[in-house]
Amino acid sequence: MNAIKPLSVTAETVTLARTDYEALLDELDEAHDLARIRQIDADLAAGRTEFIPFEMAVALCDGANRVRTWRKHRGMTARDLAAQVGIAPGYLSEIETGKKTGSVQVLTRLAGVLKVDLDDLVGEAAVE
Repeated sequence: MNAIKPLSVTAETVTLARTDYEALLDELDEAHDLARIRQIDADLAAGRTEFIPFEMAVALCDGANRVRTWRKHRGMTARDLAAQVGIAPGYLSEIETGKKTGSVQVLTRLAGVLKVDLDDLVGEAAVE
């Protein structure tokens, strides 16, 4: 960035050429972007966040069952997940096929075992 040359300076204000002002805004945007990238990198390194495969993102956007999608992503069988959550495999099957929504308690336990936020399982529409 070139040196910014104020057009006028008072005790309360600094007047800049529009190009200098816009250059400052661009620099600020870049600084925010870099800070966000650094935060994402730190979160990834610490295991606080993860990336999901593109195909999984598409499936979730297309309405695939969130519990089933996350279970498969974690490499778990339905029977294993049900056992870890403490529910019957049939009940999990009903949740995964949409026949039942699952109680808040069960969905919270599912989220814990799958290591996701509850919102990742119920979506935005159910939370509103």
